[in-house]
Amino acid sequence: MSGLSTALIAWDYPPSPSGLSVAAREIAESLVGAGTDVTVYTLDRARSERVNGVHVVGCLPERSGVDGWLRKRMALGHLIGPRWFARRIAADHRKRPYACLEATNWYAPAALASRIDGLPFVTRHSTPGAFTGAVGATLRDALDGRFACRIEAATARRSNGHIFNTESHGEKVSRLYHLDPTTPSAVVGLSLPPERLSLAEDAPYPPPGDTVTMLFVGRAERRKGFDCLMEAMRILAPEAENGTLPAFKLKLVGVETGELPALPENAAQRIEAIGRVGEAALCKLYRSAHLVVAPSRYESFGLVYQEALAFGRPLVACASDASARTVVGDDEAGRLAANDTGEALADALRPVLKDAGLRETMHAQALAAAGRFGRAGLARETLALYAAARANFDQGRKGRSSASASKSRPSPGESAS
Repeated sequence: MSGLSTALIAWDYPPSPSGLSVAAREIAESLVGAGTDVTVYTLDRARSERVNGVHVVGCLPERSGVDGWLRKRMALGHLIGPRWFARRIAADHRKRPYACLEATNWYAPAALASRIDGLPFVTRHSTPGAFTGAVGATLRDALDGRFACRIEAATARRSNGHIFNTESHGEKVSRLYHLDPTTPSAVVGLSLPPERLSLAEDAPYPPPGDTVTMLFVGRAERRKGFDCLMEAMRILAPEAENGTLPAFKLKLVGVETGELPALPENAAQRIEAIGRVGEAALCKLYRSAHLVVAPSRYESFGLVYQEALAFGRPLVACASDASARTVVGDDEAGRLAANDTGEALADALRPVLKDAGLRETMHAQALAAAGRFGRAGLARETLALYAAARANFDQGRKGRSSASASKSRPSPGESAS
């Protein structure tokens, strides 16, 4: 497929700092590096531009009108964005056909573009919308998530190929969406941005000091284990106050102050909610941290795990997540909480907070494990799956043509009459 044109749908694209945005850029730029012409369609802008060899097309209307109002409504509003995507992609595909269209499953941005005639479609599965949601989400949010999951499943079942980040993730999503096991699929790990890797290469481990700095990167949602993290802070803060633990500070990236729960003063004063930050600021925060806390209950790949390894930062995660078990269990670059509770997370954090020598050892192990996922492998494995998806698509068209021809031809009995 090298040398052909492919398209990718992304809700947002850098400089937006979201995980899906970073993933989209890694996919797009890795394919460009392999000689593929790549167009990314995104809804975080109205303009179009070429960035590092990728043609980025903004699909956000200058004036959204009624569509803009409907998009904010529960349930059916989820189809407005996909309609904007489909309208632009269909027009471009008619002018210059794409060899393949790829999209994330999350909230099904390709719900309508996946129906474009003559265009093979691949889903790269991140976390399903059903697994997301803020801590204490309302009934409306829960119902909205269920509707989104139905759209995701219906769209995914139209795929000519599936890409999963890990085997366990693929098994879980396949059951949730009731995917056809005969559809081509592959497990393809994501890469980290080269600039982040280069910054990480020159990230000396901070000296012990008087305060141990912990870093959380994510959203204030149950899937990310944010409730466990806050409960662990309730448990550990009094221990730091009475001197049985060293002083510690927790910095929360992606979390606003208003999203914090009510906490005792001795815990609240140790937490700093920073909100969303750009690439340079995030790298600076990784460099200043003694350890990364990522107690997710479920990750499709766990980009933050890979970032922690790249910066050589010990990782405290949750054994409930298969991706965490793979990263920490295989690399011994951190500790796993036995289950998804605040008590278990506090138990995992205590020895790491107490022992500077242990942190130094895990720092070395993290550095040794970093860099396993590069762009060359990402592009090679993605293109191989695209080729299989195209073959599946072509076979499906032949099958439909044969069925149509059979229906139009008279049966032997009819011919003889």
